[in-house]
Amino acid sequence: MTAVATGLAERGLVVATFDFPYMAEGRRVPDRLPVLEEAFRHAVERARATEGLGVLPLVIGGKSMGGRVATHLAAEGLVGLRGVISLGYPLHPPGRPERPRTAHLPGIRIPWLIVQGERDAFGTPDELQPVLAGVPGPVTLDIIAGGDHSFAVPRRMGRTESDVRTALLDRMASWSRDVCGGAAQSA
Repeated sequence: MTAVATGLAERGLVVATFDFPYMAEGRRVPDRLPVLEEAFRHAVERARATEGLGVLPLVIGGKSMGGRVATHLAAEGLVGLRGVISLGYPLHPPGRPERPRTAHLPGIRIPWLIVQGERDAFGTPDELQPVLAGVPGPVTLDIIAGGDHSFAVPRRMGRTESDVRTALLDRMASWSRDVCGGAAQSA
């Protein structure tokens, strides 16, 4: 996510990053959802308290689990939130479509950008489509053709990792400005 944060900053967005507690402590197993949500809320509070950031439109997001936790805050109605971005939304554990992570999604009423690889083992765009129909807020689903959960595409598709990353960053920056209003901050 550091490369994403740097790329968004290069495109004129103000970006704040953080690590979840398990990451900061060097553990491999993620904390339970309430701990992850609280860490995300705390990061948002720190960003808002930073001089000059608190007045900017707030967009939060993350990759995979980070994006899912961001959607939980959006569904809870985080005050002042203008948009949420999920890079590779983990709809379900790989190979376990009977265990969807969707119960909170009908609570999202703000703009939501999802960038999903066409071959994502955590949920393909085709699997996401019917779920997104039940989200009351405006949802934009951008599909990385041939991409997996990390957005890697087969060489035969003629796109490099750099090509995919550049397109992804351009899309996130333009969506943040156009849909959420102005030079957004991200936590």
